[in-house]
Amino acid sequence: MKIVFMGTPDFAVGILKHLIENDCNIVGVITATDKAAGRGNKIQYSAVKKYALEQGLNILQPKNLKSPKFLKELKALEADLQVVVAFRMLPAVVFEMPPKGTVNLHGSLLPQYRGAAPINWAVINGEKKSGVTTFFIEQQIDTGQIIFKGETEITENMTAGELHDLLMVQGAEVMLKTVRAIEAGDFPQIPQPNDVELKPAPKIFKEDCKIDWNRSTDDLHNFIRGLSPYPAAYTVLQNKRFKIFRTTKINQQTVLEPGQIDTDNKTYIHIATKDGYLCIKELQMEGKRKMKVADLLRGFNFEIEKV
Repeated sequence: MKIVFMGTPDFAVGILKHLIENDCNIVGVITATDKAAGRGNKIQYSAVKKYALEQGLNILQPKNLKSPKFLKELKALEADLQVVVAFRMLPAVVFEMPPKGTVNLHGSLLPQYRGAAPINWAVINGEKKSGVTTFFIEQQIDTGQIIFKGETEITENMTAGELHDLLMVQGAEVMLKTVRAIEAGDFPQIPQPNDVELKPAPKIFKEDCKIDWNRSTDDLHNFIRGLSPYPAAYTVLQNKRFKIFRTTKINQQTVLEPGQIDTDNKTYIHIATKDGYLCIKELQMEGKRKMKVADLLRGFNFEIEKV
């Protein structure tokens, strides 16, 4: 069965790699166009393109998915199936092209968390489980008929980055199972329910990441780990901007105002919330690298907050 793979970031690489290692016939890879980035505006390839080049795969990088030139090149690949992982919204002329359809892997248990940032929002909302779903692409985003799912537990201190890595491994297995089932002509097509209250997963922007210390300890712990490592929750402490990546909860009454700091300037930093404290474990001061709290405090001391 001839397969065209579409994807861009590291998450997609894990799935593409697993398909290739299991002898799936990838006849083409569609990924994002190259971009200038970083110091010197050097040209940067997508993670999928880097891997596809290593494997000697046929690569297409269309700016316009409806352009006649791209559609002609895509049709010439004569794919039986298209596999999409973390790519772009496809026009009907593209997702309807292969005879066996176009399948997508989504990082949530659909229909919940449709949208661009399902992994982040599951953690931010304090979910106890997440997973992956394969489904056939239809016109409305993330609404197509479900093929297979896989579930993963979200532990209390797990970050979005850690969940991402777990789902990439699980997603690779579920997508391979999906491809094999479609190839055999024996697979479920389960309509997504319309009678449930849905939790959305919209794209997260940097301006959404500022920490409001007036929220509860539980909410803030989930917010910080749900944005770790990227785009990262941030706060301003004593006129310096800090990204915070990892915390633990201290559920005890505080005499400090939300946002005030309790520290020995040696081993710990506790920041007051609405109903307790967060113990900061890993952070990054502007202009510095990410580090453990004890490492930061070797070179930077906070002024002790007055009660």
